[in-house]
Amino acid sequence: MMDKKKVKIEKATPEVKAEAGRYFYAVGKRKTAIAQVRIYPTDTPADTLVNDKKLELYFSVQRFADVVKSALTSVGLSEKFNITVKVTGGGINAQAEAIRLGISRALIKFDESLRKVLKAEGFLTRDARVVERKKPGLKKARKSPQWAKR
Repeated sequence: MMDKKKVKIEKATPEVKAEAGRYFYAVGKRKTAIAQVRIYPTDTPADTLVNDKKLELYFSVQRFADVVKSALTSVGLSEKFNITVKVTGGGINAQAEAIRLGISRALIKFDESLRKVLKAEGFLTRDARVVERKKPGLKKARKSPQWAKR
């Protein structure tokens, strides 16, 4: 028999990690995507990590990265926070919108006066639309099988 050796696999660490300390936490959801967001106030140039990857690497399409940053840019705090996000489920668009909702909620915990601006932009509204379930006897949620007269 072969001896089983325990091999410790270390998680890859990116160059920039948010400093340990005070942070503001919130959860954002969209369809089946769930984003756990932590924002760390900082004086140094800000960075955003999504699932331990830089924002631009995780969202290769610039439009989705802009959706994530839109809550911060609308209140003018885009360079004031390091952000770490754990996001699961859904597609790339739903994940981006879930992160935006999580960032918006965390910003309100940071400063309650930002609520009015974020609410006016629509960043605090949880978009609850999800895919309707398939019904028995139907091909999809509402599509019925082809009808034949004879």
